Amino acid sequence: MAPGGNVYQDVTESRAAIADYSVKSANVEGRGGLRICNSIGGRPGMASNSAVHDLLECPVCLNIMCPPIHQCPNGHTICVVCKTKVQNSCPICRQELGNIRCLALEKVAESIELPCKYHVYGCQDILAYHSRMRHEEDCKHRGYNCPYAGAECPVTGDIPFIVAHLKTDHNVDMHDGSSFNHRYVKPNPHEIENATWMLTIFNCFGYQFCLHFEAFHLGAAPVYMAFLRFMGDENDANKFSYSLEVGGNGRKLKWQGIPRSIRDSHKTVRDSLDGLIITRNIALFFSGGDRQELKLKVSGRIWKEQS
Repeated sequence: MAPGGNVYQDVTESRAAIADYSVKSANVEGRGGLRICNSIGGRPGMASNSAVHDLLECPVCLNIMCPPIHQCPNGHTICVVCKTKVQNSCPICRQELGNIRCLALEKVAESIELPCKYHVYGCQDILAYHSRMRHEEDCKHRGYNCPYAGAECPVTGDIPFIVAHLKTDHNVDMHDGSSFNHRYVKPNPHEIENATWMLTIFNCFGYQFCLHFEAFHLGAAPVYMAFLRFMGDENDANKFSYSLEVGGNGRKLKWQGIPRSIRDSHKTVRDSLDGLIITRNIALFFSGGDRQELKLKVSGRIWKEQS
C-alpha cells in the first residue's frame, strides 16, 4: 500500500538542535591518522598516526577541521559547519565565537593529507584537504541513498545494508529471477494523484534491481509509469538491459531500456520519463470490463548484455 494514499494492490507473480555540543559519540571518518604532505593528488595507501590529529579534531563533530577554522577568544577551535550549530557559543568555554579565524591551524591543515571519509566502505585514497572534498563527491565507495520512493528516507549505506534496510524497515518484496509478472490494481482509477505502488526488488546476476510503478500527472494528463533501477553504479548498470510490456484486448505496449543507477534519484528518473508510460485511457482499455477498476498486468525481463 502506498503510504498515506488510497488503497492500492500489488499482486506479484514472480518467476524467478544538539543539547551538548561538546559531546559526540561517533563520526563517519573514524579516527584515522594524518600525513604531512606537499602533494595535492590522491593515492592509495594508509595514513600514519600523528598528534596533529588532536589539533585538527573538531570538538563537536570529531571530524578533521579544514579551512576556514574558527576560534573563540580563549583559543578553542571549531569547524565551520559546527559553528553554525552552536549559535555562536564556544562549546568548551561558552564564550562568544565571533568571526575569529585560526590562521596558524589553517596553515597546518593545508600541509596534511587525510584518508577519504569513505575509507570505512573500502576507499584507500589519501588526499590533500583541498582535493578531498572534490574526490568525496564522486567517490565510488560513498554510500547509496535508500531507493524507496513512497517516502523521503534519509538512510544511506552500502548495497547489502540498503537491501537489508528495504526488507526490514520498508517491508519491500524480494524476488529471485530475471523475469516477472506484476498485476497492479486500483479500485477507482478516475481519481489519479501522485502515488507509488510498493517497490519490488529482484535478485539476479549477482545484483539487485528495483521495479517502480506509480501514478502521476504529466502536464494535465493522468499517466502510469513503470521503470527499473539498478542497485549499484552507472558503469555496472550499463551492462544490463530490460524490457517491460503491458497489454490487453489483443494490443500491447513494450518498453526496452537500460536500468538507471540508484545514484540517480527516483524523481530524476521519473521526471526524465525514462520508462514505460501508459496513459489512463490506454490503461483502462487494457483493463477491460466497465473501466471502473484498473487491473493492469506488467511483465518484464532483465538480461545481461554481451561484452
